Amino acid sequence: MAEIVKKAEEQRYAPAEIEPKWQARWDADAALYAAEEHDCGKPKYYCLEMLPYPSGALHMGHVRNYAIGDALARFMWMRGYNVLHPMGWDAFGLPAENAAINNNVPPREWTLRNIAAMRKQMRRMGLSYDWSREVTTCLPDYYRWNQWFFLKMFEAGLAYRKKSKVNWCPKCCTVLANEQVIDGRCWRHEDTLVELRDLTQWFLRITKYADELLHGLDRLDGWPEKVRTMQRNWIGRSEGANIDFAVAGAAEKITVFTTRVDTIFGATSVQVAPEHPVAELFAASDPALAQQIEEMLRQQTLAREAGDIGAIEKHGVATGHFAVNPFNGKNVPIWVANYILADYGTGAIMSVPAHDERDFEFANKYGLPIKRVIVSATDTNELALPYTGEDDAILIDSGAWTGELCLEAQTKMAAFAQEGGFGSATVTYRLKDWGVSRQRYWGTPIPMVYCEACGVDSPVPVRESDLPILLPEQIDISGEGGSPLGRVPEFVNTTCPQCGGPARRETDTMDTFVDSSWYFYRYTDARNDAAPFDSAKANYWFPIDQYIGGVEHAILHLIYSRFWTRVMRDLGMVAGDEPAERMFTQGMVIKDGAKMSKSKGNVVSPDLMIERYGADATRMYALFAAPPDRDLEWQEEGVAGISRFLSRVFRFARKHAPNVGSPLDARPSVPLDAELSSSLRRKLHQTIAKVTQDFDGRWHFNTSIAAIMELVNDLTAASADLFVAGDEYDGLVKEILESLTLLLTPFCPFLAAEIWEEIGGQGVAFRTAWPSSNPDFTRLNAIEIPVQINGKLVTVVVVPNGSDEEELKAAALGDSKVWSRVEGKTVVKVIVVKGKLVNLVVK
Repeated sequence: MAEIVKKAEEQRYAPAEIEPKWQARWDADAALYAAEEHDCGKPKYYCLEMLPYPSGALHMGHVRNYAIGDALARFMWMRGYNVLHPMGWDAFGLPAENAAINNNVPPREWTLRNIAAMRKQMRRMGLSYDWSREVTTCLPDYYRWNQWFFLKMFEAGLAYRKKSKVNWCPKCCTVLANEQVIDGRCWRHEDTLVELRDLTQWFLRITKYADELLHGLDRLDGWPEKVRTMQRNWIGRSEGANIDFAVAGAAEKITVFTTRVDTIFGATSVQVAPEHPVAELFAASDPALAQQIEEMLRQQTLAREAGDIGAIEKHGVATGHFAVNPFNGKNVPIWVANYILADYGTGAIMSVPAHDERDFEFANKYGLPIKRVIVSATDTNELALPYTGEDDAILIDSGAWTGELCLEAQTKMAAFAQEGGFGSATVTYRLKDWGVSRQRYWGTPIPMVYCEACGVDSPVPVRESDLPILLPEQIDISGEGGSPLGRVPEFVNTTCPQCGGPARRETDTMDTFVDSSWYFYRYTDARNDAAPFDSAKANYWFPIDQYIGGVEHAILHLIYSRFWTRVMRDLGMVAGDEPAERMFTQGMVIKDGAKMSKSKGNVVSPDLMIERYGADATRMYALFAAPPDRDLEWQEEGVAGISRFLSRVFRFARKHAPNVGSPLDARPSVPLDAELSSSLRRKLHQTIAKVTQDFDGRWHFNTSIAAIMELVNDLTAASADLFVAGDEYDGLVKEILESLTLLLTPFCPFLAAEIWEEIGGQGVAFRTAWPSSNPDFTRLNAIEIPVQINGKLVTVVVVPNGSDEEELKAAALGDSKVWSRVEGKTVVKVIVVKGKLVNLVVK
């Protein structure tokens, strides 16, 4: 009995023993995860997950993201690629200041302490990062290059100052980021309403690249369509015309942008944003109007803070003043409307309620006239309003343009406005220049000074040789009254680089999106102290082959990084236009019905899961519980289930590893079972083909792991009869154990390393060649099924003979070519002709 217990304990899967053992070995080998030089002769593969903010601890949402990238990196190493898989820290920002104030700990100390803790967690998870390239954005060796880039952009006219609307706390006497505005009030003073003020701020001229950023999306075939759509909408290119409406009885004019100048004879009002100069002019002599405008501004602030300005309930107020329509000379009332934004278009619109749904709603609410000026040339019925027109729409009651097709009239009327000096054809963008000024401490100091002798309105750049402009470490950031840096005389007071006289430094710091706009280039040459990076190294590694991160970063971070890449291209630093060839947005981890996050109070610590089940089970669950692009509903029992599966694998390997290469006469002999041998080999090679296809396609890691589980089920079922015969079985057990271990390596590297050592594998498992499938086995019991989209052949999938309708649908929808064509669209119907074809009806 004691011998049985001892034998069982020897075969027990104990991740608490296995994982630290292998992590210690891997930590001791600095070259294990290191990328090789560009002349190594291997194809390159740059695999990157978005760098995290060092909040102090990872949760399972992080683990899912990093497990995806780690599995991919290990797979590509096994495929013979030179892999770059780095990690760093997005270490500046508002949360560190909040924590420092709350905990009375300097932001630098708090941040670096968190980085150390999270790095330890990542190592414990067995993540394959090249730590020799680690980047920490709050350290001077990194942020000096933020300052260097700023100087280069200032020199090129891409960095400039202008007045803009900002959130202002009158009690703090400082500007607040949008994140610091909660329900329209200061995050530090719940009794203080935030105001909008005009302040001079620094901007980066991203609009110079607006068209290029827009058209570049057409070439990013490896990006999710939803991400490209979000960026297109954010850039928001619109072709139309600017038209000047004179203010009746005054010298001012209101310029409106319209995409439908052909409808101008139907304009029954002009509406301006609450902060439009004309609105401010009228409010100066009308206290009631001023009060209503103030309320509108507050509504806009609340809507922006909620992240949905488009959902604001539409309100307006008549000013009592009129504008003159330059096409017919008629007066139309001027209104102030809360849904008109000062920073979009010209901050003013002409309202044509008969032919615009939003204007129609507004006109009905306030009893404004509705005048039809467009009709259908082919439909004699009077179509319901609002009617926006079709290709054959024509104008009525539109002066000289009556009877013309709308599309033709648009060009002619814009030209007429230009000839008359009251308008012109133009293109406008929703995208605005990037405001990078932050009146906060924990960020990159902006490397500019102000000198009275040289003109305070003409900021002077610091000398490159004086970089970095260091952020003072020991200062009081809890006091009220403006930028903390402004209260540090030794920082503020300096010498003008231009004239040598006394000057003061800029006390604004940079938006932290600056840090994350180019960090992935620094990874290619992270210890360079003479330049941000070496161009030859960057050009070898770029573009990133696979970038992985949350869809919440689809707009700002990715647009800013694409902008930054183009600036570096124009500076001669990089050869490419785009930072990443392929982009993947993983699904969220959901717990208690909400996204897992510290702010929701529903985080699950991977440390706890590792203590209970091991790192391999924890990360493998994150890959198995749902397709990586779908949300994952957290269930701890799922981790426990994966742990039980890994235990089965471990016991199976332990049981049969001694048979590999052991003397034949030491084993009992049984008759050769050719059918069993063939069946297991077929299953093995079909599993290899399936997992390989999943890595090369849509990353259905959940089905990959499921296929490995099926293989293990078959192996354990045959275990009693297998691996006890002669040479043929000896070769089979070696093939099965080696291939099974290598298949598991991307998903559970600790266990795979242990088994690899157990069976006498040579070298490191994840640096061993990926197993290849034998077509003679994968073709057995398999058929080819054509897949069509709207009747056109797209691809052919290989499925087991006899697959049912649901299996055929899954195979078709899971194919990478099909997926890339239907993502973001609606699959109306899937038609299956069993054994012959699958056709997807898509719109």
